[in-house]
Amino acid sequence: MDMTIETMLPEERKYTYTQSSQISGQTGCIGHLRADLGGGEEFFSSWDDHGGDTKTQAFKDEFDAVINQCRDDFLKSRSALSQYCNAHPEASFGNDREWGVRVNTENYAYLMRLNPHKGEYSLYCYCYRRDWLDHHMEQARRGIRFITPRFEEKFRIPDGDQIRISYPDGDVRDRTARYIDDYHVEVGGGPFSNLYHICEFAERLEQSGGTVIPLRSSLPERCIVYVESTDEIGIVTRGEMGYTPTYMKPEGVSKRKGVEYLNEAQGTTPAQAAAMSAGSLFGWDTKAADPANYNAAGELQKTRRDRGEAR
Repeated sequence: MDMTIETMLPEERKYTYTQSSQISGQTGCIGHLRADLGGGEEFFSSWDDHGGDTKTQAFKDEFDAVINQCRDDFLKSRSALSQYCNAHPEASFGNDREWGVRVNTENYAYLMRLNPHKGEYSLYCYCYRRDWLDHHMEQARRGIRFITPRFEEKFRIPDGDQIRISYPDGDVRDRTARYIDDYHVEVGGGPFSNLYHICEFAERLEQSGGTVIPLRSSLPERCIVYVESTDEIGIVTRGEMGYTPTYMKPEGVSKRKGVEYLNEAQGTTPAQAAAMSAGSLFGWDTKAADPANYNAAGELQKTRRDRGEAR
């Protein structure tokens, strides 16, 4: 059996959790194994089915071989797992609890979420038909479209990003959106999502008087802005209009330059800062609120359509 182990891509991390039956079916999810290393060198595990008749004898034989090989390596003990995670910071989910690896064979992909901390499950391994998973992920890279009932595109977000739905009575709901295909979206997150045609979703919103905006994961939660009209520094929160005044400012520089230093200190790029400022002024569903539309200096780039060129 040829087997390769590689660092999990950020877009693959969402597939180390239980999906809806729709996404599980489209990605060829067979099931998942949950395991705990116990006192350090034990291996207590349980299995949950997701794919029904996709769990063939050939798969079971291969899966046993994959797990046994990993148990001879980074799953040999809790200390071995800790050493592996510490040696692969690029595999971190961005916290101190989760690391991800993908194990590939000819026909299957095993997405493993690892946790070396005692008292928590050490492994979640989600098993997929490799060709089904890769095909679905390739399609999902197109992003999820949100449109008007007249099929005009409002904005597009990556698979797994969140949206904010607001209603006239003040009810506000943040929901995860998942790609199904170019015309369908799941809204909610996890196994309890609701499936919509993108036009049906737009029609329901219009009928209820609701609105939807993207909560882009490519934007920081908060950002510092310079408000030229009032010559003050403010804090902008993703998804909210306007700003909150603040008295933060590095000494010895102008307020505008101080804002640049403050954003740089918190890891906010010029493109993100420009998009956050635009979103708070003009709306979060506008092109100007997407950092992908700016260059590294934070300058808005014109699209071909903006320049009046043919598509």
